Amino acid sequence: MASPVRLFSCACGRVRCEAVGEPIVSAVCYCSDCQEGGRRIEALPDAPRVRDADGGTPYLTFRDDRFRCVAGEERLEDQRLKPDSPTRRVVARCCNTGMFLKFDPGFWVSTYRLRYEGEPPPIEMRTKIERRHSDLPLPQDAPSYRGFPLRLIGRLIAARLAMAFGR
Repeated sequence: MASPVRLFSCACGRVRCEAVGEPIVSAVCYCSDCQEGGRRIEALPDAPRVRDADGGTPYLTFRDDRFRCVAGEERLEDQRLKPDSPTRRVVARCCNTGMFLKFDPGFWVSTYRLRYEGEPPPIEMRTKIERRHSDLPLPQDAPSYRGFPLRLIGRLIAARLAMAFGR
């Protein structure tokens, strides 16, 4: 059976990316950096949303070797909360669309879930809810964690091992 190819693009369609296979995780993050990074992207002129109504940032996270930009890569621009931050949020400057987040030196890319065509996989977890600032009820669609759960760390380790062994 062939691995699914998930396509996503910027709002104007000039930048297109794809991710192959199942994501490492489908999660919503409420950490301070994700909330601030999302606010900054959404404050750009005509930028589409990257955050949910309650301020969480939904991601589909893939191994680096299962992700690629297939068109418009030259239109991508890195944004960092601080100049020395290991995390860069990548925006399509043609239409100010947040595309993905890359943590260096990590081996994964967290793509903004709201950019995907079709129905993305369901949310599996909500992380860093201790940082959540919303009057809305916390969605009950998935387990919620105050920090980053061992379950997430275990999946990242398993993904790294699979990459190392070419699987």
